[in-house]
Amino acid sequence: MLTRRTVVAGGALGLLAACARPNDAMLTPAEPVIPPLPAFYGAVTDEPFPIPAVEEGVIDPRLWRQTVPNPWPEKRRGTIVVDPDAALLHFVDSPEAATRYGVSVGADGFAWEGTARLQFCRDWPRWKVPDAMIERHPELEEFSWRKGGMAPGPGNPMGARALYLFSGGVDTLYRIHGDASARELGQAVSSGCIRMLNQDVIHLHAKAVHGADVIVLPSKAPDRFTSAPQLI
Repeated sequence: MLTRRTVVAGGALGLLAACARPNDAMLTPAEPVIPPLPAFYGAVTDEPFPIPAVEEGVIDPRLWRQTVPNPWPEKRRGTIVVDPDAALLHFVDSPEAATRYGVSVGADGFAWEGTARLQFCRDWPRWKVPDAMIERHPELEEFSWRKGGMAPGPGNPMGARALYLFSGGVDTLYRIHGDASARELGQAVSSGCIRMLNQDVIHLHAKAVHGADVIVLPSKAPDRFTSAPQLI
């Protein structure tokens, strides 16, 4: 039977419990759980050079390769649309569906927007460093286009595939290429190019359509495209 004494005692215990410091473990927010990567991000062993498995537990599942409803049903099959703010590249498969990939995009000062043409693709391309980059990094002179560039393979920043973008018949010097690291995916880090995981750029290359439009959408991020070149 409850009495006044037990009620008072119980209230005192309640006050003590309320004043007690919570366990530190209860204050630490739980780390987000990233599910295991799809099998297609495993090691690739049938290429001229080995491609290691993508690092687990790093990439937001939003950036995984996946089939999604086509946001641009009016675009022709093969059209590539890059959203720099979302760090996503869509390949139009049909009016109903598109293949979506996570990418890294051009950092401030190197970003661009507009429409280019997919002129051609290369497997394991040579990296021919343009003059503008050599001006910023003279140590790359040995890999200039005049000297034949860097041989393909591990260490070549172009990765397993490259898609070459032209505008008005002129090379823009922008590329969609591989060799992105899992940790840079979704960020603005490159000198204007669109970087993909090697597993993804191989997949995109196999689907690519010669002459297709490559559209980079305008960024809505403040100051991101202040001095961006406009491609038509």
